[in-house]
Amino acid sequence: MAKAARAAQAWRTYRDVTKPGSPGLGARLRALPRMIGAVMNGQYPGMGKGKLAMMGLGVLYIISPIDIVPEFMVLIGVADDFGVFLWLMGSLLGEGGRYVDWERERVRSVRP
Repeated sequence: MAKAARAAQAWRTYRDVTKPGSPGLGARLRALPRMIGAVMNGQYPGMGKGKLAMMGLGVLYIISPIDIVPEFMVLIGVADDFGVFLWLMGSLLGEGGRYVDWERERVRSVRP
């Protein structure tokens, strides 16, 4: 993903998190373990296991000492990790917000 696209995704995520009525950052972060469990159990239709696996690979890439572009190539080596980090945070926060909205809708539909 190009730098401009990653920056645009980060900006969209920031706008979504700060939009009035939208789930806040804390709610989104707290929802992540529930969301992961719901995806794994097939209860949450908003996200597939493939996307969850891609996010897991993103986490592994960031923490792994083995990189496609090594860190000794200072600017480029750090930039690829940062790009993956931006994508991962944007994806997690975006999906977390959608999951919180989905949970709220389920609760509303169950209540009489």
